[in-house]
This record gives sequence, C-alpha cells and structure tokens, in this order.
Amino acid sequence: YCMKKRVLNPERLRKVPPQFSWIDHRLVQENHFTRCDHSAWTLYLFLASVADAEGLSYYSEASLMRRLNMDLVVLSASRRQLIQAGLIAYEKPFYQVLSLEPVGAPRSGPISVGELLRQAMGGRL
Repeated sequence: YCMKKRVLNPERLRKVPPQFSWIDHRLVQENHFTRCDHSAWTLYLFLASVADAEGLSYYSEASLMRRLNMDLVVLSASRRQLIQAGLIAYEKPFYQVLSLEPVGAPRSGPISVGELLRQAMGGRL
C-alpha cells in the first residue's frame, strides 16, 4: 500500500529560517510557547522532527500515542491546541507543520515563477 502525500496548506509551506534550523527561533521570540501546554509541544517537536521538507508526516494515532506516551484524550487535545494556535494542519492521516508567517503576509526575497503561477491559479498547479 503506497500512501500519496499532499500538501494540506500550500500557503503555509515551511521554509528553513535564517538561523538554519527547522525549529524556528520565533517560537520563543514571539511567545508561541504560551499558546499550548507541554503535551502539545511534545507533539509539535515530534512532528517537526519527522516531517519532510514540506512539513508533512503521517503517523497513526496509535503510533503517536505509543511514541509520545500519551492517551487518545491527551493526543486529541494536543493536536487541537496546535491547530488553534495555527502551528499545524491536520487532515487524517496527514499532519503539516506550518510556517510561522500568517497567510497573506508579505514574503521577503524573490518569488519563483512557479509560485506566481500557483497563486494565479488559486493554489492549483
């Protein structure tokens, strides 16, 4: 069985931050840590660690509960906190760690022709 991955939120693809780390320093600098509890940050760190270059991963609830030593209630609450904080997107079975830039924020630096076309096509390309 081959799982076909798809980006859940193309406007919020992660980019390597200027300090060259997948864990963006703005999580601390912009007080994102006050938005969620410890179990949510445990889930976030795990997802950021296992995600591909687009921020995608697909671990089952059973696997996450086992690896993170959480029950279903705690996992669900943690996921909900991260979604509400705008840090992840989730559509079973896919998780996407999101960029910290809000949707529609001006980009710094050049934009690719492909990205311009994707925007013109409403995200479809």
